Amino acid sequence: MHPILIEIGTFSIRWYGVMIVTACIVGIWVAGKEAERKGIDKKIIQDFSLYAIMGAIIGARFYYVVFGDWSRFIENPLTLFAIWQGGLAIHGGILGGLLVGFFYTRRHNISFLKLADTFAPSLILGQAIGRIGCFFNGDAHGYPTDLPWGIVYSPESPAGQMFPGQAIHPTQLYEMILNLIIFGILWKVRKKMKIDGHLFLLYVMLYSIIRIFVEHFRADKLTYLSQFSAAQSMGILGIVLSISLMVYVKGKKTPG
Repeated sequence: MHPILIEIGTFSIRWYGVMIVTACIVGIWVAGKEAERKGIDKKIIQDFSLYAIMGAIIGARFYYVVFGDWSRFIENPLTLFAIWQGGLAIHGGILGGLLVGFFYTRRHNISFLKLADTFAPSLILGQAIGRIGCFFNGDAHGYPTDLPWGIVYSPESPAGQMFPGQAIHPTQLYEMILNLIIFGILWKVRKKMKIDGHLFLLYVMLYSIIRIFVEHFRADKLTYLSQFSAAQSMGILGIVLSISLMVYVKGKKTPG
C-alpha cells in the first residue's frame, strides 16, 4: 500500500489529498440536493461550505495537535502545516464546522438546526470517502493482525513506520463501511424526521457508537492523560449529548 497516487520527479499527488477534495465536492453536491428539497437556497450551501471547510480543517488540525505528539510540533512548528502526512482529527473537524455554522446562521438569520440536518448525510458520506484517503496514506491504522485481510504498508507511511513489514487491521476500511451504513440510514429516514435537529443528532449518536467500536482496533489513537482514548471519550460524550438534546428539542417543539 503506497500513499502517492502520481509521482513525476519531485512533483507528487497523494491519495490523501485527492480523497479529501473528493469528499468535499461530493458532500457539497449532496447537501445541495437536500437544500433543494428543504427549500434552502443552494447559494447559501455553497457559501457556507467554503467557510465550514476552512473551519473544519483548522479545527481538525488543532484537535490533532492538542491530543497528538505535542513535542514533535514544538520541535518543528512547520509540521503543523504538513496535513498531507495525516493529522486531521475528525472530531476537531466537526467541532470546527459546527462553530462556523453557529456564527454563520446567526449572521444570516438561518435555522442552525435545519442547516445541520441538511449537512448530516453529507458529513458522514464525506467521512467515508476521507477514510479511503487515510487507507492509502497509512494513517488511522490498526494493530497487527493474522486475519487474511490484514494490510502491509510501505516503510515511509505512518503505519509502515510503526509496524514495518507487518500486516495490520485496515481500520480505515472498517470505519468507511460503517460510515456508509450510517449514510444509508440517514438518507432513508431524512424525510420522516419532522423535528429540526434530530437528523443531525442521530448522525452524532450513530457515528459516536461506531467510532467507539473501531477505536478498539486503532493503534495510532490519540490519547490524553497517557491512557484514555480521546475518540472514545468524545464518543461517549456524543451519545449522551445527542440523546439529551433530542429529548430537549422535542420538548421545545411539543406544546405544553
